[in-house]
Amino acid sequence: MDYTSGIKAYLEEEKRVIDNLNIDHINMVMNIFENARLQGQRIFICGNGGSASTASHFTADFNKGVSEKLDKRYDFECLSDNIPTMMAIANDVSYEEVFRELLKNKLHEGDVVIGISGSGNSKNVVNAISYAKEHGAKTVVFVGYDGGKLIGIADHHVHINVDNMQITEDIHMILDHLMMYTLTHRE
Repeated sequence: MDYTSGIKAYLEEEKRVIDNLNIDHINMVMNIFENARLQGQRIFICGNGGSASTASHFTADFNKGVSEKLDKRYDFECLSDNIPTMMAIANDVSYEEVFRELLKNKLHEGDVVIGISGSGNSKNVVNAISYAKEHGAKTVVFVGYDGGKLIGIADHHVHINVDNMQITEDIHMILDHLMMYTLTHRE
């Protein structure tokens, strides 16, 4: 079987989307992260499915990779990583509340909350971002498709403007590595 035309089409679409990213939005988000680090504020991040994996990867890359040689380090926490607590909230309250309930225990004014959602409509992420805004946190979302509900409620966003979940998730991961590389190779 020859898959080359499908492979080429996928890669061409990914390149097109990357070429159309809003670099100013990415730069703004990086400055929000850096300001939080310098001010000793926490950064919470969450997502579902592949986006949960990306959120966890961001946490590892910033807490270890970016922070490794810094005196003042990042304090990222992935809300998607504590499975027993998430399952307790999902069972006893609602899956739509798993991230908001965790933020109720931890969030302080001025902290940063990041939501990752390919569709921009994941209810539990929407609830977390809404709660964060109501309680004085800075909010950032990484979204795809048309941006969904999240693009309209977050303070800042990086929008992957494509109707393709795989390319959206690919580029969300690229953003993590792009930010990590840029922050660890400062001029």
